[in-house]
Amino acid sequence: MTSTLKGITLKGSAELVAEFFSFGINSILYQRGIYPPESFTRWLFDCSVQKFVLVITCLETNQVLERWQFDIECDKSAKEISAPREKSIKTIQDEIRSVIRQVTATVTFLPLLETPCAFDLLVYTDKDLTVPEKWEESGPQIIDQSEEVRLRSFTTSIHKVNSMVAYKRTDSA
Repeated sequence: MTSTLKGITLKGSAELVAEFFSFGINSILYQRGIYPPESFTRWLFDCSVQKFVLVITCLETNQVLERWQFDIECDKSAKEISAPREKSIKTIQDEIRSVIRQVTATVTFLPLLETPCAFDLLVYTDKDLTVPEKWEESGPQIIDQSEEVRLRSFTTSIHKVNSMVAYKRTDSA
């Protein structure tokens, strides 16, 4: 029988949130038939990321079709206080699984992506953060006349992630 830690540290929290994005974003990109992304564990550990957005666009027109937004709140006091938080990893993983199940269910009612698509990852970070050279600044890529669906959130007690998807409304007569 294995024992389970009952608390969470900043490092453990950053790893779990990064794991969520790895599975969550990969799940979205897989479900929508698009290429998988990279992980941002270090920035999560540094509490430097406020928002992570996956934007799916029509390759031919560059029109934004879907915008998956994940707002990230980080308790920066965890940098000074290294004591584990009182939330079990099992509870956190259960919350993450619940979000992933909801993402999977949400994909079933989104409009079909009937054109070749591309995606952008928008990462909202601290202004003084050094980003990779090949990255470029972008606008928020908001969808005009969109439908929005709030998804579940999860918290590690250090990082809290709130999720939503906006998609291009289709006019059906």
